[in-house]
Amino acid sequence: MIKLLVLDVDGTMTDGQIIYDQTGNEMKSFNAKDGMAIAIWTKILHKKCAIITGRTSTIVDNRAKELNITYVYQGIKDKLKTVKEICKKENIALDEVAAMGDDLNDITMLKAVGVSYAPKDAAKYIRQIVDNTTKKKGGRGAVRDMIEHILNLENTHDEFMKPWQ
Repeated sequence: MIKLLVLDVDGTMTDGQIIYDQTGNEMKSFNAKDGMAIAIWTKILHKKCAIITGRTSTIVDNRAKELNITYVYQGIKDKLKTVKEICKKENIALDEVAAMGDDLNDITMLKAVGVSYAPKDAAKYIRQIVDNTTKKKGGRGAVRDMIEHILNLENTHDEFMKPWQ
């Protein structure tokens, strides 16, 4: 059973674009369907979620708070080390973790977890090593696809839908 979701940001939760306005303010676009699935995962199913990203942005902190994401680590070079730290805090085994990433800095993390995912438009090498590639692109519903896939594997889709029935 998956107890922890680990998500990269750029190219996974977003489409990978990093946009700056003329004053240097950064902008990111997140998918509402991904957000709904993450919120149900954390608030209704009471499962843990972590963001581990190589970049740093206050936008990510804001989105994580909005979705009740337990762990947010930014500016991380060794994502696997961070996953292991979270697992130790939560008393979770690596095989109880599902992770999604889209590029080379996610490789060690993706190879170590119980179930690995990549968005449809992830780097070719990443798509070749993960357990599952979503039907949707990063920032376009890939995280939702991942969560729904896990729910179907674990036969917990009804629990996910319960608040809406």
